[in-house]
Amino acid sequence: MKSFAVIGLGRFGYSLATTLCKLGHEVLAVDIDEKPIRAIKSEVTHAVQANTTDEQTLYKLGIRNFDCVAICLGDDIRSSILTTVLCKDLGAKLIIAKASDDLHAKLLYKTGADKVIQPERDSGARLARSLTSDSIVDYLELSDEYSINEIRIPQNWVEKSLVELDVRTKFGISVIAIRRNDEIIVTIDPQKPLCENDILVIIGSNEQLAKVEKL
Repeated sequence: MKSFAVIGLGRFGYSLATTLCKLGHEVLAVDIDEKPIRAIKSEVTHAVQANTTDEQTLYKLGIRNFDCVAICLGDDIRSSILTTVLCKDLGAKLIIAKASDDLHAKLLYKTGADKVIQPERDSGARLARSLTSDSIVDYLELSDEYSINEIRIPQNWVEKSLVELDVRTKFGISVIAIRRNDEIIVTIDPQKPLCENDILVIIGSNEQLAKVEKL
């Protein structure tokens, strides 16, 4: 179990906080307004109404103790940048921030964010990748060079095990999970054969992933 502080409870922040909690993690949800705090308090570990542009407030929240701080104040550029600076100064381990545009993203990186996301742009990239490939179900860019893809199992992999396929050596990718019907398998037995309708969650360089997509 990991601990997360989610700051800003718009649609994106609310969804992030509640999903993390459903996945079994400890979540502190923070917003300056009372209404979203009332709405989310039964769905997360802790919910606090607070102004995160105040350094003393962030210190009292123990921001440095969380595994990750997600700053979801993309529409309020001043608050998101100031909160990012303060979280960095207070020793936050990992800061992920939501940006409204490319300039905002650059400012967030310069002020201490470890990773910046632009949900509308990123979801557009994911949709484009899935629409232009018959094999890709979903896609998540980790960096300019590496991604995680969900792909439909190549036909010539059906009934073969991961040991038999030796995907790490042959393709330079790793299978990190399998979606089989309504089940998500994360503890994979490499000796067991893969099934006809499996969706494979694979991680690797974009170059290697592209080769697998063409199988």
